[in-house]
Amino acid sequence: MIKQFAKYIGEYRKETLLSPLFIILEVFMEVLIPFLIAFLIDNGISQGDMGTIIKIGTLLLIAAFIAMFFGIQAGKYSAIASTGFGKNLRKGLYYKIQEFSFSNIDKFSTSSLITRLTTDVTNIQNAFLMLIRIAVRAPVMFFFSIIMAFSISPKLSLVFLAVIPLLVTGLYFVMTKAHPIFRRVFKKYDKLNQVVQENLSGIRVVKSYVRETLEIAKFKD
Repeated sequence: MIKQFAKYIGEYRKETLLSPLFIILEVFMEVLIPFLIAFLIDNGISQGDMGTIIKIGTLLLIAAFIAMFFGIQAGKYSAIASTGFGKNLRKGLYYKIQEFSFSNIDKFSTSSLITRLTTDVTNIQNAFLMLIRIAVRAPVMFFFSIIMAFSISPKLSLVFLAVIPLLVTGLYFVMTKAHPIFRRVFKKYDKLNQVVQENLSGIRVVKSYVRETLEIAKFKD
């Protein structure tokens, strides 16, 4: 499945690769800032050394602006990559539907195909965006944080390692509970699109037989 989706990245490979790179750089700068603050407090403020305060304060401002720049670039390239991926995927699905045989057309309802081309593609596009942003940011942040924590206090850093099994267990529990709910939601999407399609195609019939109230209630349901 991943190989099938990967081919729809197409001409947006550069943006797809640049986004994680900028995220890694942003995370590095964000982890570095607390160390600069600690150094500023220990060697500048507590000692009353104005020269150190100005020097480290300037470095803090530079680091913050660099982190912000990397964050903006990561957001920009990830948005371009995910939107382009969604465009190519939607185009591929549309052309695939044109190749359907009569048996395929009988199997898939119009409302279901509309859901695939709209809601499902949008969900996959959002998942792709999360993959190149959050899925990269979280482990990189964890990796850098562990390194920095061990450099300060190896004994205290064991707390991080102890929490990992609890996090993994919690994530697994959420995933197993959420998956069936998502399946039910997608079926509701199909039904919703079917109701909208019926109302648009048969709007004259609805008006002729004064069925507006019933159709509105059906849509609300």
